[in-house]
Amino acid sequence: MRYRNALIAVAALLAISPLFGVILSEAVGYHEPLDIAAEAVGLEDLTEQTNWTPFLDYTVPGLPDEVGYIVAGVIGVAVVLALGLGIARLAGRGP
Repeated sequence: MRYRNALIAVAALLAISPLFGVILSEAVGYHEPLDIAAEAVGLEDLTEQTNWTPFLDYTVPGLPDEVGYIVAGVIGVAVVLALGLGIARLAGRGP
């Protein structure tokens, strides 16, 4: 397989992503900087009213946050990979 090492690296990063995105962020009390800034200027949180994605905060409804984080990551990687391969094919450089 041509890109085996790259795929292994991506899989490893996806597997450990909940460690940083869920577990450690909760342990240290991390909050998104834009959320903090919006709160500081008194903006209302419209997340629930404008939610257009089933993957709010990188979670999947019905799954534990850690598993949902990995699933959302796999979907994101698949979309970016598909776009990249599609553009490469259109440019005449793809497989």
